[in-house]
Amino acid sequence: MTIDDILGLARSLPGSLVLSPEPGGEYPEIAWGDHFFYYSPDGRVPQRIQPYATIVTKNYPGDEASRLDVDGRWRINVHVTRERFAHLIGQQAAAVDFAGVDLAATDTVLPHPVYARTGLVAVVNPGQRTRDLVADLLREAHDRALSRATRHAP
Repeated sequence: MTIDDILGLARSLPGSLVLSPEPGGEYPEIAWGDHFFYYSPDGRVPQRIQPYATIVTKNYPGDEASRLDVDGRWRINVHVTRERFAHLIGQQAAAVDFAGVDLAATDTVLPHPVYARTGLVAVVNPGQRTRDLVADLLREAHDRALSRATRHAP
């Protein structure tokens, strides 16, 4: 599974907005080359709403455990429900214990190295084992974002 595969899937979902900051744009340099997924049928980046998924292509300060500084490594992060997190990770998000977890493992669903407690799971370089699951998680997160937006619409 490639970044382009995921971007193609995300862009095919109704009302999907994929923000992909590039050099020289209005977004900070640290975000260049990364991708942020929102439900936004009007095509504008929502204010005060976190993306339902992201793809990061480099280490961020305080988030080096996935070793994304190695060429060719990247990570998809997806927000999941508490129940889905517990099923996937085997722990509750609010009390996740990283002991014995290799946060740099590839093609494996992992708790997000920094934001697991908020319900984010992560997969470094999704492959054969996780490709279908990653696609399902992305669709589920999009559907929840759509549902939230519909509930809060004027």
